[in-house]
Amino acid sequence: MLAAVAVLFAGALHATWNALAKAVSDRHAAFGVIGITQSLICLPLLPFVPPPAAEAWPYEIVSIALQLVYMLLLIRCYDLGDFGQVYPIARGSAPLLVATVAAFQGETLTVPQVCGLAAMCGGLAALALAGTGRRRMPSRAAVTAAVLTGATIAAYTVVDGMGVRRSGTALGYTTWMFAIEGVLVLAMMTAVRGRSVLPALRDRWRVSAAGGVISMLGYGLVLWAQTRSPLAEVAALRETGILWGALIGAVFFSERLGRLRIAAAGVVTLGVVLLSVH
Repeated sequence: MLAAVAVLFAGALHATWNALAKAVSDRHAAFGVIGITQSLICLPLLPFVPPPAAEAWPYEIVSIALQLVYMLLLIRCYDLGDFGQVYPIARGSAPLLVATVAAFQGETLTVPQVCGLAAMCGGLAALALAGTGRRRMPSRAAVTAAVLTGATIAAYTVVDGMGVRRSGTALGYTTWMFAIEGVLVLAMMTAVRGRSVLPALRDRWRVSAAGGVISMLGYGLVLWAQTRSPLAEVAALRETGILWGALIGAVFFSERLGRLRIAAAGVVTLGVVLLSVH
């Protein structure tokens, strides 16, 4: 139960930092600030936390590489589509992929959990396709970017799930990950944009820095939960952040939240309840 509550909270945190990233006009700079903020927090902590076990490092390295790709795809999503559409598609496609991979790892779901997973995926798809006011359907390019983002989320979720269980320390695994990843994110954004990204780092840097802290806290909770619960269950519960994403899109980005989207949110909630049945 504690792990489930932690993951639900992490879902809300994830929607929040994504909304902050969407709100900044120069998203390459925003992600650069998010990354360096995480590194500045974690680097001084490294002498005080145990490093991950040697067998966990290959997973940590692969996860960092996948999350760099994920950030580039996420920027592309927000450039192409509405927050209330591309965010549900990206997040909603991940749990089914994670559940499929986790099944090959020997994890099994009960019949109610399978029904819950199906309800979540269907509800999230309805949330994505219900329209947000500017257009009825997201563009093909936006959908493609969002689905690729979801695949990347599924990949790093599974990799981290296996890595953190081998690490011997969820705190050490998380701290070392963000310490290394943050520096690489800033370097990648500078490489993509060139030196022009540096002046842009000053644009709403406080908002981006807050996003970095929220992102780190949210994913740290997810990694901790993965040491105590099945990967598929953690991945699906985390996606309840899409409910928060729909509300954020309506309140802060003036995206329409009609009856269909409210009903879809109810289906997602039902799926979460079923997924928690053992």
